[in-house]
Amino acid sequence: MMKKLYEKSELCFALVWIGIYCVGMSVFDEISRNIGAESSASALFGLVISLFLYFWLKRQGKQERFGLCKPTVPAKAFLFYIPLILITLQNVWGGVKMHYDAVGTVCFIVKMLCVGFLEELIFRGFLFKAMSRDSIKWAVVVSSVTFGLGHIINLLNGSGMGVVENLVQIFFAVLIGFLYVIIFRRGGSLWPCIISHGVLNSLSAFSASGESMVRSVVLCVLVVAYAVVLLKTLPKDKSL
Repeated sequence: MMKKLYEKSELCFALVWIGIYCVGMSVFDEISRNIGAESSASALFGLVISLFLYFWLKRQGKQERFGLCKPTVPAKAFLFYIPLILITLQNVWGGVKMHYDAVGTVCFIVKMLCVGFLEELIFRGFLFKAMSRDSIKWAVVVSSVTFGLGHIINLLNGSGMGVVENLVQIFFAVLIGFLYVIIFRRGGSLWPCIISHGVLNSLSAFSASGESMVRSVVLCVLVVAYAVVLLKTLPKDKSL
């Protein structure tokens, strides 16, 4: 069934998986809260879906197409990913503090690593690749913007995030989504994006400081600057 859908329309395939991911994660987050074990059910859901997609792509021989392979460009060309590492560590810039017990922390980390894998594969992999057949520029824009707007779900799932805080998160997500597209498109691998995304999310379990406008501005400047440097220094690609 999945293979037929993929062969019939890559775009529909991507949209179906966006729906499965967004609805499924919201539902299982609610289940986790109802059973009093934060992130437990959603961690299991994320892990099952991640393993399913990974092995399905491997069986179909699609790993390289969707970036589940080594980068084709050396790390030196990406400035050894140092700016990306700084961005990834943003949640512990102000120190470290535990927010969950041991079991809760493990469940949260597993969930967030899976979120990093799934969101990169679905938005940067499935959606971007499907749209890039017609227009690379629109694929970049839609992949980045939909990824950012996807974070509006935090206003609806009982996360406790305020409107302004959520809008800042959405704006930053659009920018970093664009950065991840560049890294994937120019480097041929999603793994740097997956690792960065998963670790960035996971470290929110240890953040000692809340959101601040100053930190948000610094992050946005760093993301944009790194993206511009990569666009100017990486091997030229006619599509970007």
